[in-house]
Parts: sequence; structure tokens; C-alpha cells
Amino acid sequence: MTLADLKTGDKAIITKVKGRGAFRKRIIEMGFVVGKQVIVVKNAPLKDPIEYNILGYEVSLRRSEASLIEVTINGETEARNDYNGVLQIEQSLQLSPVKKSKTINVALVGNPNSGKTTIFNLASHSKEKTGNYGGITVDAKTAKFEHNGYTFNLVDLPGTYSMTSYTPEELYVRDHLINELPDVILNVIDASNLERNLYLTTQLIDMDRKVVIALNMWDEFLEKGDKFDYHALGKMIGIPMVPTVGSRNKGIEELFEKIIDVYEDRDTTVRHIHINYGYRIEKAIKSLQDLLKKEGNEFLTIKVAPRYIAIKLLERDEQGLKRVKDCPNAAEIIETANEEAKDVEKLRNESLETIITDAKYGFIEGALRETLKPAETESKITRSRIIDRVITNKFLSYPIFLLAIWITFQATFLIGDYPMYWIEQLIIISGNFLSRIMPDNMFKDLIIDGILGGVGGVIVFLPNILILFFFITLMEASGYMARIAFIVDKLMHKVGLHGKSFIPMLMGFGCNVPAIMATRTIENKTDRLVTMLILPFMSCSARYPVYILIISAFFTDYRGSLLFAIYMFGILLAGVVAWIMKKTIFKVETIPFVMELPPYRVPVFKSVLKQTWFKGEQYLRKMGTVILAASIIIWALGYFPRGEKIDRETDAKIQQLELSYAAKISQEGTSDEEVNLLT
Repeated sequence: MTLADLKTGDKAIITKVKGRGAFRKRIIEMGFVVGKQVIVVKNAPLKDPIEYNILGYEVSLRRSEASLIEVTINGETEARNDYNGVLQIEQSLQLSPVKKSKTINVALVGNPNSGKTTIFNLASHSKEKTGNYGGITVDAKTAKFEHNGYTFNLVDLPGTYSMTSYTPEELYVRDHLINELPDVILNVIDASNLERNLYLTTQLIDMDRKVVIALNMWDEFLEKGDKFDYHALGKMIGIPMVPTVGSRNKGIEELFEKIIDVYEDRDTTVRHIHINYGYRIEKAIKSLQDLLKKEGNEFLTIKVAPRYIAIKLLERDEQGLKRVKDCPNAAEIIETANEEAKDVEKLRNESLETIITDAKYGFIEGALRETLKPAETESKITRSRIIDRVITNKFLSYPIFLLAIWITFQATFLIGDYPMYWIEQLIIISGNFLSRIMPDNMFKDLIIDGILGGVGGVIVFLPNILILFFFITLMEASGYMARIAFIVDKLMHKVGLHGKSFIPMLMGFGCNVPAIMATRTIENKTDRLVTMLILPFMSCSARYPVYILIISAFFTDYRGSLLFAIYMFGILLAGVVAWIMKKTIFKVETIPFVMELPPYRVPVFKSVLKQTWFKGEQYLRKMGTVILAASIIIWALGYFPRGEKIDRETDAKIQQLELSYAAKISQEGTSDEEVNLLT
């Protein structure tokens, strides 16, 4: 709860003051410190600003400023000293929230494939989707859990390589960190690829926030034989580091203990540093910082470090320019940024964005040179490269891909037939049992013919759907999904799309909704829109039972192959439609970009089963809601209106169907001659 959430007359105790720079200094000087009581006096006529009483005098704050001060309602906290006695305000106080609130807001940030969501799931016992390719997390996922007396509010942000405005994910992550002001940022790093992962860390350093680094996949790093003094690197950059193995739940408890220490300012590693970008660039940054710190710009600098804004302005970041447009001296700031950038670029004969990026990597290289010692004898070829020699082979890649998809669909029948038969028999036995023990009435018909017959007719396909989800999850977790995108890249370019568009298409086999969400990982807006428009051609799990029913009824000899052909036809049709769109409506040149191929990893069987069941659980929920309701409606249309009692059971059912609403609906718009021909 913040000051902005309180109503007129409410009393509260301050538990946390967010913000930074001049705003934080001024607000504390005015008495808004942890442990002090504040009273809401009144709102302005337009609801902003708000007048407060603190330390016996009134002060007004804008609603946006008040939202940076967290409080607890008066009465929930008592002032206590070491002797547990209630003290007077004039005395030296030791309040229960005097240090800080026991609620810690943590934002998880990291590169794609760094294991960020795995740590999120382990810590919060959530079931968010994980996979070994980029773009699994396409929106912020939130969770809440208790640990060691603290309440953690976790936010799992989309995986991103940097925080520029190049992709929606990058912009989303940056906006969240700036606007939501998490107490601690958990930077999840793939320990086996330090140099690339630390680039994002350098941007967090520029933002001047509290950060804890999780050196995830530490087991893979140790397998390489490298030696890494992460304690020394942590002291060098002012960020504590904790080795973790997310897939095996190792180091997670220590990680959150470290987050508590950083939050409570108990960790001696934490210190703020500036990356030195060279004398000329530092001079330009200083000039912009001085302009940003002028009076009237507090609305911006209370949330964002002036140095970070200055760097973004020099990089000509579009979002950075938008942020300063409301500053009183916006014209001077933008003009100074342009002049300084031109001078540096003229001197260095290179774009400033490139110069700063090079400086960041130079900083990383220098830091790792002092703390990382590579193994003397490195293996000549990695396991992933050996596998890729076969999987991505120009002759074998497509047959292997088609074989993998064919095996998936064939297995849905060969393996799924057995549990499908068991469920069918269970439904029949249950129906017969209920038929014997229940009296003949409408309720009996509803249970047996409506609910059991309707929902039971769909639930028999659950094993087939679980098998499909199992194989898709297996491909995601192993890293093969990224290879599929890699191998079809050229084919996708033929229709005007990138190989990355193929990943949402494959995800569409499970459900089109998350597949559409996954298109956010596609940088080009046109490609993203075209991909979304062709996704309905992908046969999702909702159509799966219909396919199985028809194929099982009419094509018993080639069930798996025919199902494979249906899905492949959907992909082919999607490609044709995409090609037409790119040649007509969306005739725009595709922007190239780099796509990461993560190393192959042995899927954690337990995790694969969890994800499979989670998807199957969603299917069961649909059966318990939409399908159940539809079954009851269809039963009612066939059951009502009731005619006179008929003795013979068969004739009764025939006559009942002829007189039902369903029959009348089916005959709507049909001529009498057509009805006579049908009967």
C-alpha cells in the first residue's frame, strides 16, 4: 500500500521510501522517513495533489510522488525498543518496520535461455512454461511467496539481451524497471556464457539499482573446467553473485537469503560504480546530467538515474528522447545531446551507440580477465556441435524434422489407444451403473445422456492430447525447437518471414492463444502481424479430438499418417497465405536479425511431466466449463418438449427426437417436400 492509496482521514506508518536522487533527499528532509506517522488531510479538487500531515505540519505531494512511499495502516505496527516497551515519539525509537517493510518486490531479468523462469517456478511453486529457446516468457508473470519472515513479490520479465527499444520485450523490461521500481533486481545469468550475459548487467549498473546476480547453470560451467572467482568479480562491479542450478533446485534458498541481505543493506559487496566510457564521453554525460538535475525535472529523475538518461540520449534512444520532452529545459537537453553526440562521433568516426557498446564489452572483458581462468585443455568440440552435425545436416535435417513430427502423431494413436479404451470402458460402466440405481426421471437422463455422454465423449481424447503436449514440451526443453526454426529459416524467407515465425506456428499445435503471444519475440512489426494472421491455420488441441474421431471412424489403417498430413497441410496453407500477404498487403522488406541457438540440454523428466500435465489441466478445465455447458444445452434441445408417455423404449426415443427442439431447429428453413424426402 502507498500514500496514494489512502483516503481522507486515514492514518498510516511509513515503511519504505522509493525513488532516488534529489526527490528522495528532499522527501526525507521533510520528515517522510520510515516509522513516522502520516495523516491524509484532503485531496485537491482535481484529486491531485494530496495534502498530508506529518510531524505536526501539512505538506502536499503529487499523487505520482505519493505512490513512491509505501505505508502500513496505523494500528498494524507498534513502536518498540529493545526492552519491548512502548515509547514516546520524542524518545529514541525502534519500530518494527523501522528498518524496512517485510515485503520485497523482486524483478527477474536475464537473457533468453538463462533459466530465469525455472528459478521463478522453483521459488514460487508456479507452473509457468519453460523451454530451451528464446521467447518462452512473452509477458510478465507474477507470484507471491513467503520465505524467512519476508513476503516476496516476484515478477518474471521476458528474456532479453539488452534494454534498448529494438524489440517489444526490451522496451517492456525497461519500462517495468523504471516505472515499477522493484526493490531488488535478480539478474539471472547463464554461467556458461558469462561475457554475453554480463552485457545486460552493465545496463543495470547504469540504472543504479540494487542487483543480485544468479550464476545459473553452474553445473555446466564446472563441467567446462574453468575457474571463476565470482566473489572478486562481485566486489569489482558492486553486485553479489550466487551460483545456482535451477533445474536441480540448488542454490535457490541461498539466492533469496542474499536478496534479503541486499534489501536490508547488510551485504558488504554492494556498491555503486560507473563504467568508464572514456574522457570525452564522460564529459558529455556530465553535461547532460547537470541539465537533467535542474529544478522542474524531478518527475523524471526520482525514478531514473540522470546518468542512465544521459547515456540513452547520447545513444539517440527514441524512448529516452520521449521521456525528456516534458522537462522545462527539454529543448536545451536535446540540443546538447545532439551536439555532444556529433562531436564524439566526428572524433571517433563511429556511432555513439556502437562506441558505448564496445566500451561495455571492453569493461566485461577486462573484468573477466582478472577473475576468470579458462581451462587449459578445452574439448575440441562440444556435445551440441556433435548433435548439430546430424540434426542440422543439409540432407538429414528435414527428414529428421518430419520424422519427429510423424512420430509425435503416430504415438498419439499407438500409445493413446490403450488409455483411451480404458476411459471409454469406465464411462460405459459408470453409465450402466447409474442407469440401474437411479429412478427414471429427467435428472437421470441429464446425468447419463447429457453430462456423462457429452463430457465423457470428449474426455476420452485426453490421453491423446497429453501425448501431443508431451512431445512438444520435450522438443522445447531439449533445444530442438530452436533448431527447427533454424532449419526452416530459408523456407520461411521464401514466403517473406523469418525462421523465428515458425516457433509460434508449432506452438499453435497446442493452443493459438499463447502462440499469438509468442509472436512478440519477432522484432519486425510486419512479420509479427503476418505470423499472427496465419496462426489459425495451425490445428490447435481444440480441433484435435475432431480429427481423431473422424480418422478413427473412416481411416483406421493410416491414422497417424493421415493426422500428420492434416497438420502438414495446415503449415503449407499458412505458408501460401503468408506469401500472398507479403506480396500484396504487407509488401515490406523483412528486417534481418540474429537468432540464438542454445546448447542442447537433457530435459528434466519431472519438469516435462509437470508442463505436460499443466497443459492437460487447462484442457480439463475447458471440459468442466464450456464443454459441460454445451453438453447440457444440446441434451436439453434433444430432450424438450416432452410428448405423451410411450411404452416401447425405441419408439419413445425416436418420437422424442422428432418432437424435440433440436429437430425443429434442424428443420428450420427446410421445405415440406425436403422433409418428406428425408423421412
